[in-house]
Amino acid sequence: MAEPSLSASADHPTHSQAVRAQLRLREMILAGDLPAGSRIAELTLVDKLGVSRTPIRTALMKLEQEGLLEALNNGGYAVRTFTERDVSDAIELRGTLEGLAARFAAERGCAPVVLAEAKACLDQIDQLLASDSLDDNAFSAYVAYNERFHALLSEMTGSAVLQRELERVIGLPFASPSGFVISQANSPQARDMLIIAQDQHRQVLMAIEQREGSRAQAIMREHSRMAQRNLSQAMHSPDLHHMPSVRLIRRKS
Repeated sequence: MAEPSLSASADHPTHSQAVRAQLRLREMILAGDLPAGSRIAELTLVDKLGVSRTPIRTALMKLEQEGLLEALNNGGYAVRTFTERDVSDAIELRGTLEGLAARFAAERGCAPVVLAEAKACLDQIDQLLASDSLDDNAFSAYVAYNERFHALLSEMTGSAVLQRELERVIGLPFASPSGFVISQANSPQARDMLIIAQDQHRQVLMAIEQREGSRAQAIMREHSRMAQRNLSQAMHSPDLHHMPSVRLIRRKS
């Protein structure tokens, strides 16, 4: 099937071709369309994405900064592979920063409108989890709400410095709060794990409201441990076809 032309995309008009190329390339890498270790051919991408070489080059540079690509000594780029420790460290760093964000929000106070929006987001997740089983659409919706909640938690800090650092860390490969949620979809314990995560979401908001900084920080640090468990389960699953991006990670020996 031919790839859709980005030049004909109906994306937001303020998005440049380079940004759209970056998003599409990231999607292709994480979907396994560009395998780990493969060299990126600019001309092939020009034909595949329907944009000129200039935005392609910009997109490749951005993806190198994100860590998905590595620059080759003789020019060009290749899709990176990661060690399991690389990914574990990125998740640990996110948990540390989100713990600090929760503490700041509790100790400094946060805007009531942001807190209300976070609660509304969790109400949407509660509706999803009310079902006895979750299909692919429900998991996708969970990912969207979960990422929104974590973004609102960052906003609660009122710290532009911490928000910027959190955005940078979450942009690292596999460090997203929902980085391994989809890999749980076929697990019998999938819904149970999300219910535990949702309870932690509720508990951290309660701690923030009650101005309990240390408790809020501890909850978010513990929350990141679930992502560590998901990483381990994904790496040792006998069937990874539902998450091709895991093939970019080298399992511990």
